[in-house]
Amino acid sequence: MSEILDASARETLTAFATKTLSPVEYMQALISRIEASEPQIGALYAFEPERSLDEAKAAEARYMAGRPKGPLDGMPVTIKELIAVKGEPVPMGTAAIDPVPAAADAPITARLREDGAIMFAKTTCPDYGMLSSGLSSFHQLARNPWKLSENPGGSSAGAASAGAAGYGPLHIGTDIGGSVRLPAGWTGLFGFKPSLGRIPIDPYYTGRCAGPMTPRVEDAALLMPTLTRPDWRDATALPYRPIDWEMPAADVRGLKIGLMLDAGCGLEAEPEVVSAVQAAAATFAEHGAEIVPLAPVLSREMLDGLDIAWRARFWGMMEGLSPAKRDLILPYILDWAEAGASASPVAVAQGVDQTFAMRKTTAEAFQQVDVILSPVNPTVSYPADWASPTNDPARPFEHIAFTVPWNMGEQPACSINCGFSASGMPIGLQIVAPRFEDAQVFALARAFELWRGPIANWPRLDPVIAAA
Repeated sequence: MSEILDASARETLTAFATKTLSPVEYMQALISRIEASEPQIGALYAFEPERSLDEAKAAEARYMAGRPKGPLDGMPVTIKELIAVKGEPVPMGTAAIDPVPAAADAPITARLREDGAIMFAKTTCPDYGMLSSGLSSFHQLARNPWKLSENPGGSSAGAASAGAAGYGPLHIGTDIGGSVRLPAGWTGLFGFKPSLGRIPIDPYYTGRCAGPMTPRVEDAALLMPTLTRPDWRDATALPYRPIDWEMPAADVRGLKIGLMLDAGCGLEAEPEVVSAVQAAAATFAEHGAEIVPLAPVLSREMLDGLDIAWRARFWGMMEGLSPAKRDLILPYILDWAEAGASASPVAVAQGVDQTFAMRKTTAEAFQQVDVILSPVNPTVSYPADWASPTNDPARPFEHIAFTVPWNMGEQPACSINCGFSASGMPIGLQIVAPRFEDAQVFALARAFELWRGPIANWPRLDPVIAAA
């Protein structure tokens, strides 16, 4: 039965509705795959198979009666640990925080529950969600299913690992500097960061978004009507409007597409990454788009300013902890944040100002082109137990130079697989559109996915394989 888990979410829900597949059968297959895979993958937190089976039985009864609860009834979904579920602790990936049960569902959780989704587990993340890694002082180490010695990226590490390992098609992460797109790129998933405020979240912060991480564009599109419904708790939320998330693939003829291969600072994109992104751009050109080289939108001053502002912010969260509690924080994160204690107020304010500098340069870029293509990740891979691609707390954000400007500029952006390295690791293409043109990202990603074809070799550790 494990092959049913590799169907699209739409196909699965259709099978539920036509009674050719039961939500209980699906959940049983999912539990079997997780039990075979999870000891090696390390993607999940708060996995509750018994409760999930009970919810699947209730969904089955509703389908049999012809009264499904909503458009996602009986469909398993994971959510990142940072997204609150009423009654579940939100440890923020760190052993330093006492596990206090959340008082209420976050907006995303509430919308999924309303539509009948089964949130069978949360997914792991690093301390305070501030690493592009599966390394955490609280959670097990999340690994990349494509190669278990390698890192899935982060901070939506567990979501990426779960998606690539086939724990169903629907997973949701959060992203403030690339935390959906970076791990999606390193694991072959489609990962979408919306325009700021398109998906209501709580808590909200400058640049912070949530978005789907799925094997296919259509899986993410299926989630968007649920995730984008309004919630008063997000004061940065956009006015709600219905969007056709499943619109046809884009016709790119006449589209002026900027190709950004230099991020302006940070790690230089490796040759295999550059080649894969150039090949993707050539595919757009073959279908009628005009490809033009585009200068970077990020500078060293911008990235370093953001770094010091974030160090100060997170030190403010940590300094109230007892010394014993602070000692439980992942040393890399503690070392990074402690530099914020000695930062001058002027330096912190100037750092915050760099977020506005990024808003200006990202807006200016779209005065020249309609859409932007770039790498997602500068590197092909790095070890699973590293905190970041540099593994150096003095150089913590060298790998986010292609992704973080669009968080501060508030543009919608995605990662979609555009090939594999010689070592067999996925490589991500970033597609960025102007603010509020979220549907355009989906239409362009759907077009590229059709040209590329499906990924047929997802890594699997099913029971039969695991026993061989």
